[in-house]
Amino acid sequence: MDAEVNASQRPAPFGRMLTALITPMHADGSIDLAGAQRLAAHLVDDRGHDGVLVNGTTGEAPTTSDDEKDALLRAVIDAIGDRAVVLAGVGSYNTEHALSLSRAAAQAGAQGLVAVSPYYNRPPQEGLLEYFIGIADATDLPVITYDIPKRTGVSIEPDTLCRLAEHPRIVANKDAKGDLEAAQRTLARCDLAWYSGDDALNLPLLSIGACGFISVVGHLVGDRLAQLAHHYLAGDVDIAMRMNRDLLPVYTGCFRTQGVILVKAALADLDLPSGPVRSPLVNATAGQRAQLRADLNAGQVTGFVSSNA
Repeated sequence: MDAEVNASQRPAPFGRMLTALITPMHADGSIDLAGAQRLAAHLVDDRGHDGVLVNGTTGEAPTTSDDEKDALLRAVIDAIGDRAVVLAGVGSYNTEHALSLSRAAAQAGAQGLVAVSPYYNRPPQEGLLEYFIGIADATDLPVITYDIPKRTGVSIEPDTLCRLAEHPRIVANKDAKGDLEAAQRTLARCDLAWYSGDDALNLPLLSIGACGFISVVGHLVGDRLAQLAHHYLAGDVDIAMRMNRDLLPVYTGCFRTQGVILVKAALADLDLPSGPVRSPLVNATAGQRAQLRADLNAGQVTGFVSSNA
């Protein structure tokens, strides 16, 4: 639709505070399903999350099998699905694979699908339309498009997003494009719910009409991000700005290298389910862990139980 949308009234169909859940693993690299359940319950019950995304980039989806994805999704749904939203990542560089993942996620009980653009192939915009519409037609679940060109090699252009918004089940976009101009032009033209997928831009995206976050640092500060959104949307902009400034060291610390590497290190240091990462990722070094702890201390993250991080 091309009619201007009032951003202040834009709904948050999946809630405002969601985290892209890591996939906890045992020391041998196998998936720790019980750990995933405990971590998801901690985020929802102790940190006030509205939901989680399972099998996303931060969940190391490129290196987990379809069977592992299904088992993980079912475990998390069993743990929190009665009181929080559980979204499933279903993106792939192969459309047929994405459709298969979408159907499996629906059968497992997911409440929505998050589909990243096909990566490596770099399809044209018509190819993106066909891909996302195919996913939306594969099940009855609502779909969030995920725009992160620095990983996929292709942007979802504003015209394409507005065409996708015409589909009744494509209801939201996760924005990690880092292009505020493109975001506000899209938001002015269509009624997609807009979720920040780039933690450093959480507050700026709220200011142009985003409704919430699908976060990485939410593993550590999700309660504070929820409060930030509450204050901003209630008109307490100065409070939201102060909170955002206080969180800047957390944003910096968690992304000095690939986010899941450092989030897993931080969670281990907080005695929460974590474990190693899978190759081609590598675990944080002692030096990286020391820097991370300094960053998180500067960002007022407390509760560390290890003295060697």
